[in-house]
Amino acid sequence: MSHQALPLASFEPARYTDAEAALRRVIEIYEHSIASLRDALRRFVAGESFAQRVRACYPYVRVRTETVARADSRLAYGFVAGPGTYETTLTRPDLFRNYYLEQFALLIKNHGVPIEVGLSQQPIPLHFSLAEDDHLEGSLPAERRLLIRDLFDLPDLATMDDGIANGTYEPLAGEPFPLALFTAPRVDYSLHRLRHYTGTAPEHFQNFVLFTNYQFYIDEFVKLGRELMSRAPNPAAPADTDDYIAFVEPGNVVTRRAQPLTAEEELSGVPPARMPQMPAYHLVRADHTGITMVNIGVGPSNAKTITDHIAVLRPHAWIMLGHCAGLRNSQQLGDYVLAHGYVREDHVLDEDLPLWVPIPPLAEVQVALERAVAEVTRLEGYELKRIMRTGTVASVDNRNWELLPHRTPERRFSQSRAIALDMESATIAANGFRFRVPYGTLLCVSDKPLHGEIKLPGMANHFYRERVDQHLRIGIRAVEILRQQRMDRLHSRKLRSFAEVAFQ
Repeated sequence: MSHQALPLASFEPARYTDAEAALRRVIEIYEHSIASLRDALRRFVAGESFAQRVRACYPYVRVRTETVARADSRLAYGFVAGPGTYETTLTRPDLFRNYYLEQFALLIKNHGVPIEVGLSQQPIPLHFSLAEDDHLEGSLPAERRLLIRDLFDLPDLATMDDGIANGTYEPLAGEPFPLALFTAPRVDYSLHRLRHYTGTAPEHFQNFVLFTNYQFYIDEFVKLGRELMSRAPNPAAPADTDDYIAFVEPGNVVTRRAQPLTAEEELSGVPPARMPQMPAYHLVRADHTGITMVNIGVGPSNAKTITDHIAVLRPHAWIMLGHCAGLRNSQQLGDYVLAHGYVREDHVLDEDLPLWVPIPPLAEVQVALERAVAEVTRLEGYELKRIMRTGTVASVDNRNWELLPHRTPERRFSQSRAIALDMESATIAANGFRFRVPYGTLLCVSDKPLHGEIKLPGMANHFYRERVDQHLRIGIRAVEILRQQRMDRLHSRKLRSFAEVAFQ
């Protein structure tokens, strides 16, 4: 017997001057759309047939203004570029609740007009409606899987490009201008990719992210996270680490801080049989301002891939902590390099961000990193300069650049005044610039190939024992310093274009 799929409710557009009310409407529309898709899929898997295509759409938010915003000129976001109609689709209000509330409230305040919420024409791909552990391929025979494309909307890559972030998107005549860097399908795509690459759910990601290219740093981070969870905060001796409430490892294995667990908590999370490509670990705070650390492995391709996806979570900042080749004779193994410029020979972003675009240092992040080095090493002034240099870092896509014809790469590095070389830092910084995420780089010299000190097992093992723990503690301290700042100060105006979207 043939059945028609559950019809979607008609959500008439409504205008709001209260951000909370607007968000409640977004949640209502989104939850109804997802429930409708899941119900239709459940019936389809059970063998029902449908007389017509099943479709559910994302909610949208829209603002219309006839005047230029007279917002606080110190604010980098929260207002549109000029008169017109601006719109974006929205997803996962459960995950982005606080983010959406802030963006809605700023629009209403800065423009003095209501915002409009309604049901968009952008379909929700079926795969993006699935719950965490739902897998179509495991529950449907081959002939039923073939019917999915005829009945449901599937992910359409044409709706997921980064034209808005790249500054190349131009709406057609009569179309609204973009209100956010990412549309709802683009966000959903990245949320699903994050699960795949990192082995943890997007809900666990924190607003400060540390990237590393070596497992040694992860080992120390895991050790620190587990130690923190094993002891309760001491009211007699308050510490910056007291507000960490949980530690999450791949497989969504959650360790909560020194407290009895419920039966549900004890069963949550299973360590993966094999580690994901870029495993992520999370020191969680209740307000999501904790620290996520990701081992991105080696190479600019991984660095671009993971930052492409983490960017949709709108983190407050990300910082690269890794090893590099020191290019100056005056450097010693274990010295630190604070990047203030980048030579981009990584090539993975050449099509998205032209090489002529400068990647500037961000004062707030630079100051936090330098201060953290000083505090952790207990050095200052001339003694601090002895172990840390500020300068240009070159990132390449050829790990064996040393084997290129003699002097070819060396000449370029010399002309650029580079003091260090790696394979990831420029990519992470450039993608931070592209996606308006504050970025920074603090590297540690692990070899000096131009001076005959190549990385050998004995030398490397000694270096790792001596420096990894200290380097990680510096990164964590830098995050603590940044956390103490207001977010509107951290999100620098130098990351925003003169025709910028309103959402941070």
